[in-house]
Amino acid sequence: MTRARSSQPRSAVMTDVARLAGVSHQTVSRVLNDHTKVRPETRERVLEAMRQLDYQPNSAARTLVTKRSNTLGIVTFDSTLFGPASMVYGIEQAARAAGYFVSIASISALGRRAVLDAINRLREQTVEGIVAIVPKDSAAEALDAVPAGISLVGVGIGHTSGVPMVGVDNTAGAATATRHLLSLGHATVHHIAGPAGWPEARERQAGWREALAEAGAPAPEALDGDWSSRSGYEAGRRLAADPSVTAVFCANDHMALGLLRALHEAGRGVPDDVSVVGFDDIPEAPFMIPPLTTVQQDFGEVGRRSMQLLVELATGDRPHGQILLTPTLQVRDSTRDLR
Repeated sequence: MTRARSSQPRSAVMTDVARLAGVSHQTVSRVLNDHTKVRPETRERVLEAMRQLDYQPNSAARTLVTKRSNTLGIVTFDSTLFGPASMVYGIEQAARAAGYFVSIASISALGRRAVLDAINRLREQTVEGIVAIVPKDSAAEALDAVPAGISLVGVGIGHTSGVPMVGVDNTAGAATATRHLLSLGHATVHHIAGPAGWPEARERQAGWREALAEAGAPAPEALDGDWSSRSGYEAGRRLAADPSVTAVFCANDHMALGLLRALHEAGRGVPDDVSVVGFDDIPEAPFMIPPLTTVQQDFGEVGRRSMQLLVELATGDRPHGQILLTPTLQVRDSTRDLR
């Protein structure tokens, strides 16, 4: 029995490009590898032949020849939080613009072993550098154990690690939020904090305390949350029961949403009775009832700057780096002047 031939056309190979362009196989290879010893008119003829034939270079073979994969890795954690997802998108966009592919290793828990396993998986793919979005102490500490031969950038990992990092100035952002509430005539500001062991939560609480101390205002006990709306709601029920509470700064917008629900159920109006400020400026913030005053951080820019720093490290343009982006306060209807 004769086997039927596939009707699908054969993909173009390098010799097809060479034949159409009227050059040697080696010349096509030089063009692919950006060799400097190719005349501009010859390079353009080869590129035009590639376009006509829809030639797709074999990336694996090219990696073996050039020792470059043109691929960057991202370590991130499974999360429904707006911030990490937006950072990944920003990194992907910046990588594409710089001519890199992206490989993502997602982990279910922010622990040392999980982070190192994810980095090893990416290294097996011969990535040229890795951005690690691991904003928890136990995970960030793992980055210090990564061999020096791999270019590595941490995102949101705080200042204790020796790894180059990109992040938001959480301390400044929290201080700005607290000063805003104090400037409206509130005697003090209560705080629903993020979970222990997260640099961002620690830095935001530090900024809150710094602004209170600067104003000579008393510092109430911070209530612990876990970034979720539920934890904000549970902390909010405690705050709503205290009539002396007139202003609350939440370490993220999701917890602020839970707080708004708790205050509503307790019959305490926002902002008439209590002013509320969040952090992040998630897309839903302007549509909350009332629209939420919050600290805006540009997650896309965090991703882009992470990518930029990684490329600089990979190409040897910068031996080390730490980039902090300044967030801004978005004033909406959840705060009002008491005076």
